[in-house]
Amino acid sequence: MKNLKIVLIAAIALISFNSCDEDDTNFEILPSESRAAIINLPTSGTSIVLDIANPTVTATTVVWEDAVYNVPTAIDYTLQFAAAGTDFETSFDVATTTTNYLVWTNEELNGIAVGTLSLTPFSPGDVDMRIKSSTGTNGSEAVFSEIVTISITPYTTEAPKIGVPGNHQGWDPPTAPSLFASAYGETDFEGYVWLDGDHKFIATNADGNFEWGNTDWGDASGADGTYTEALIADGEGNIGAPDGAGYYFIQADTEALTYSETIHNWGVIGSATGSWDNDTDMTYDSATSTWTLTMDLTAEEIKFRSNDGWDWNYGDDEGDGVLEFNSGTNIPVPSAGNYTIVLDLSTPRNYTYSLTLN
Repeated sequence: MKNLKIVLIAAIALISFNSCDEDDTNFEILPSESRAAIINLPTSGTSIVLDIANPTVTATTVVWEDAVYNVPTAIDYTLQFAAAGTDFETSFDVATTTTNYLVWTNEELNGIAVGTLSLTPFSPGDVDMRIKSSTGTNGSEAVFSEIVTISITPYTTEAPKIGVPGNHQGWDPPTAPSLFASAYGETDFEGYVWLDGDHKFIATNADGNFEWGNTDWGDASGADGTYTEALIADGEGNIGAPDGAGYYFIQADTEALTYSETIHNWGVIGSATGSWDNDTDMTYDSATSTWTLTMDLTAEEIKFRSNDGWDWNYGDDEGDGVLEFNSGTNIPVPSAGNYTIVLDLSTPRNYTYSLTLN
């Protein structure tokens, strides 16, 4: 009987040993807690100057180590930006992925910097970034990486503008025609505007809109209806149209505090009209803010000129429908016929035309 007990104990021990051995073979050690993603690139202090000349070239690549969860699962990553030092009180989700990297071109990151983060073009701005990771399952709690602070210097291709509210449009700034500067940061505004009496110049607000209460400029004389070609922002008078109602080319420099306004009446001239000596007058269409003319043309050449003279004329150097000032290149007429000719000077610094065969 004693021997039987010994045999049974030995058998149980052997079975238990084999069972443990099999469990050891299939045993998987799981992490005891979650760990957030770790950003490897870029590192804190990195300065990114976006290149306006190479919009499709890579500006930066964000790389991170995967987050770790206590169960095997697919992980969603969201890259968040916020103004530096704000502890993400207001955060922006700028990209989502299931990989552990993101690549941005100059153009893509610039769109985020200017459009989403409202950074000032051509000025470095500090930005906090972090990775939010989650499993996408119900009740899953997001975990966040450590914050990395970088500097981004964005750009813009948009020139600043000022408005021209006045008697010609009911003194309504939101609907005022615009003058554009030559480039961002410049104050040399220009454009064509139909004027009819007193007017002023007005700046945009932070949202890019013309509103009363914005900075505005008038004639430095302080008297309404005057035209001295000198501007002032305080104590100004309304500017008077120097030659009465008409279509004016306006230049205004809000730093130099100068302005000029020259009236223009447009015509078409050239071999296609039958003469390089006399032009055919166009008519201003206030509904479309364009100059129009319908006439017969031969398959030769034309140009647009102002005030029956050659001091102010437009041709087309590239043949693309965009006009160049005092160009040496005439505009070819493709075939003889009756044409509707449209001269569109309503978009500052982007003056165009069309020839439509009737």
